[in-house]
Amino acid sequence: MMSSLHVVEGGYSAVNGNWTQFGGNLSFVCLAISLWALFSIEFQRRSFRQEKVAFGIIAGGASIGSILLAVEFHPGIYIDLRFSPLALAGMFGGPIAAAFAAALAMAFRFVVGGTAMVDGIITMAIATGIGLAGHFWTRKRSPELKDVALLSLALGVALVLSMALLPTLVNAHVLAGVGFPLTALNCLATVLGGFVLLKTQQWELERSILVTAFSQSPDYLYVKDRNSRFITVNENMTRLFRFRTTAEMIGLSDFNLMSRPLAEELYYLEQQVIDTGVPLIDSTEHIEGRFLLASKVPLRDKQGRVIGLAGVTRDVTERTALERELRESKNLLSHAMAGMSDGIAMYDSKGFILFCNEQYRNAFPLSGEARVVGAHISDILRRVVETGERPGIPDDVDGWIKAATASLHSNKDEEVQLHNGDWRSIRTRLAEDGTAMAVVSDITATKQAEIALRLSAEQLKSLAETDGLTGMVNRRAFDEAFARETAGSARRNTPFSLLMVDIDRFKAYNDTYGHPAGDQCLRVVSKCLRQSVSRPADIVARYGGEEFVVFLPDTSAKGAMIVAEQFARRLAQENIAHSGSEFGRVTASIGISCATGAVLRTNPNRLLTEADAALYDAKTQGRNRILAHSPNGERHAMKEAG
Repeated sequence: MMSSLHVVEGGYSAVNGNWTQFGGNLSFVCLAISLWALFSIEFQRRSFRQEKVAFGIIAGGASIGSILLAVEFHPGIYIDLRFSPLALAGMFGGPIAAAFAAALAMAFRFVVGGTAMVDGIITMAIATGIGLAGHFWTRKRSPELKDVALLSLALGVALVLSMALLPTLVNAHVLAGVGFPLTALNCLATVLGGFVLLKTQQWELERSILVTAFSQSPDYLYVKDRNSRFITVNENMTRLFRFRTTAEMIGLSDFNLMSRPLAEELYYLEQQVIDTGVPLIDSTEHIEGRFLLASKVPLRDKQGRVIGLAGVTRDVTERTALERELRESKNLLSHAMAGMSDGIAMYDSKGFILFCNEQYRNAFPLSGEARVVGAHISDILRRVVETGERPGIPDDVDGWIKAATASLHSNKDEEVQLHNGDWRSIRTRLAEDGTAMAVVSDITATKQAEIALRLSAEQLKSLAETDGLTGMVNRRAFDEAFARETAGSARRNTPFSLLMVDIDRFKAYNDTYGHPAGDQCLRVVSKCLRQSVSRPADIVARYGGEEFVVFLPDTSAKGAMIVAEQFARRLAQENIAHSGSEFGRVTASIGISCATGAVLRTNPNRLLTEADAALYDAKTQGRNRILAHSPNGERHAMKEAG
């Protein structure tokens, strides 16, 4: 009984010793992986191949160290954690790292020798292969913690199978003796080492992004110490100052790069940032013929002490040139706008004023104060209504404002008259972006000249159609009216009458009393004729000399006789003395002609012929009488005119 207890206690003590040695082995492997994480940043500066070779050597060294710390389970059989670094080298380092790590570890195991050398090398190859499988599994993405867990699980399964199948390990009963701690600690070492490598990759990626962003930034980036010496710069800084590498600028200051006055100015500003801890934002610098905009902020350590400054400088040379050109163009445009006589306003697509010059406001004296940037066209039009600036606005004010607002964004030319009689020309043109530009011109003088010209034309036309002495229609206008009115009567099939009047013995009157008296006599006769007709359609014309003609649309021969008799009575009442006349006063002979449809359609001039013939007969039969002829040759009874 005591012997059995001693064996159990001895076995328990051996197992505890194995766990303790395995723990030290685990610590060594984790330490080796951590050392790689520490120094991997240095290897990043080298080539990709060099980095992978270095990682393979570190992993192989960790595997060798694990073998050196191995537990000798059976003569020639060593139990350790050599498999974890090999699997990690395969997954995180790829074929290059895996090859170096496996070669070093296998060579060392071969040198050590022992009963289970072949089985150990085979298991090491399997662990390396599992790591490479993990590498190719994650080659299109970055490994994650779940991938490390799967790698650890696969390694554990491989170790269990090796201990269960490889003959030397089976004969030594390794699986039953130390299978669990061997498998568990290799898996644990894989998870811990993988976690460290994942974090290392993450930090390296973040650092790489920061370094790349710093190096390739289009701005000028730099960090300086408390003495304003460069600690690091990006590539743009080296190009600005014509250095080949960034390392050549490390330790230099502005005094090594530019003129002393400028360097002293920059040094003073930077020392103020360091001394006060207040950032310098958007400070203008002029370096190497370039305009730069610099911002500099203090850098502090964990205790809050300023240990230097970081600066970012932007090249604004082109922007400065563009801004200068823009200012010059704007000034030129402002001068042009101020000096031009026309008013200009620009409205956006919603009807708000974007721009207007003073001339635009002055063009509308009563609503000018409402025409400002930001005002809406509807508010401006309402002000026009309130002030009565434009006459003739309809009673529906809201409808007018709505219609005028809607028509703003269209190409149009309009002329408007203001309350004081002035005229404005408004030319509106629509741009592609929906804005509308209105150009306002004062056309008062032009409009007044146009009106005067039109009046003059009307007066000239009146003079051309009016007899200057009597003020009645002349022969030319009579001919036009005769053709028009006879055609109208022919269409309507209504009668049309014509009176031809001649002053008796007018030549003798001129010879006796003189031409001025003769002109006055003509005026009196024309007055009597005008008073004898009452309808707007009746026309009285001076046919020539002392001869007059009257045509009466829609008037029968009887109606024409009444008009002729009225004229004779009025002339008699005037009682103009005429010593050269057998009647002792001015008298007139009158010939009448009347026609209807057929004659008017075929030969309206027969009216003139018959009226003239009737007048001739009246003259030859004693004067001072009225005689009517018809176009068909009939003669009407003769009547004395007075």
